[in-house]
Amino acid sequence: MGKVIAIANQKGGVGKTTTAINLAASLAVLEKKVLVIDADPQANTTSGLNFSPEDDRKRTLYEVLIGKIGISDALIQTEIANLQMVPSHINLVGVEIELLEADDRESIMKKAIAPVKDDYDYIIIDCSPSLGLITVNSLTAADSVIIPVQPEFFALEGLGKLLQTIRLVQNGVNPKLTIEGFVVTMFDGRTKVHTQVLNQLKEHFTDMVFDTIIQRNIRLSEAPSHGKPIILYDVMSNGTSNYLNLAKEVLEKNEKSIGDEQ
Repeated sequence: MGKVIAIANQKGGVGKTTTAINLAASLAVLEKKVLVIDADPQANTTSGLNFSPEDDRKRTLYEVLIGKIGISDALIQTEIANLQMVPSHINLVGVEIELLEADDRESIMKKAIAPVKDDYDYIIIDCSPSLGLITVNSLTAADSVIIPVQPEFFALEGLGKLLQTIRLVQNGVNPKLTIEGFVVTMFDGRTKVHTQVLNQLKEHFTDMVFDTIIQRNIRLSEAPSHGKPIILYDVMSNGTSNYLNLAKEVLEKNEKSIGDEQ
């Protein structure tokens, strides 16, 4: 059965979508079967994997969540053999209002994913940069959460609200939800505040912080405008090695936890 990992942070510009795209692509290159679900109405994961949100607006996550189509009808094959995607569209903004009266409205995404969950090793959800109903649906569908953190002064303050939402989901609709880890993004070792925030994060969350740090990297920021994950855009870049290392760390962590359970 596939593991569902939500990439979440309600603060925009922290490398959430970059992490969703490149972690998914790296896991796929490491021979895992991966589905990435773009649950952000901005549809940046969709365009970052070379699909225009305008190309096929009738077969996106929006149509899946309102029950117009099944998730299998929304799957798109990306340029990487083992990686498929459910695209997003700006219409997804309307889902919050449309589902307001629905029964089990927090669990609609979980039910939508269920028919294909066994077809993948990992399902990565790029969450909306808010703490609304779409994000709560993503957290309800997920087994765990990866939280990207930009090493800036106010980064730790913003985490409080997200952790509170995660706790609410754990205490209600998804008691099995765990935090997979915090990943530091856009890191520049020459900047004193970056090192300070990294140390604070490790002090607060100890072994919940991934060893892999995503360094600030020009090629990484260029790749989405070319519709490619970094591994296809520049295989020799630091961004490629950073995300491959993160993927390996995720795999090791999950293989270890499976071993511990046995």
